[in-house]
Order: sequence, then C-alpha cells, then structure tokens
Amino acid sequence: MELIFIPLNVLALILFGYDKLQAKYGGRRIPERILLGLGFLGGIGSLLAMVFFRHKTRHQVFWLVCTLGAILNFYLVGSRIFWP
Repeated sequence: MELIFIPLNVLALILFGYDKLQAKYGGRRIPERILLGLGFLGGIGSLLAMVFFRHKTRHQVFWLVCTLGAILNFYLVGSRIFWP
C-alpha cells in the first residue's frame, strides 16, 4: 500500500514543474483541482516542487493541502513501518 505514494509523489513533482513551464510560456495549464488533488495524495513531492520550481507558493490553500498531504504520507508510511 505504501508503495503507491512513490509514483504519486513523483507524478506531483513532474506535473507541478510542467504547470510552471506552461505558466511561464503561456501554454495550456493543468487545472488547479488536479494539482490540489495531487498535492494531497503526493504531498511530499508537491511540497518539494512548490519550493524547487517556486510555483503556487503564494496560494495558501496549496500550502495547506500539500502540507496535510505530506503529513498523511509520513503517517501512513511510518505507521506501516513501525506497526506492521
């Protein structure tokens, strides 16, 4: 179960970076609801992407959702590791 978080975090990182490029060059953007969903499911990757690409950092809702997602990721993976 916890292995699903690896591709979700990688996908979040890639899509946040892609959306940043699209924003920079005026291309077709990824809807915010998709980014928010990935931000929750792939919280660690999305937080890293927000900081690395400096994308969506002014939106408090993204900080909140991605932080909650990262906490959820750590909790689920940590609970599986320490309490199998």
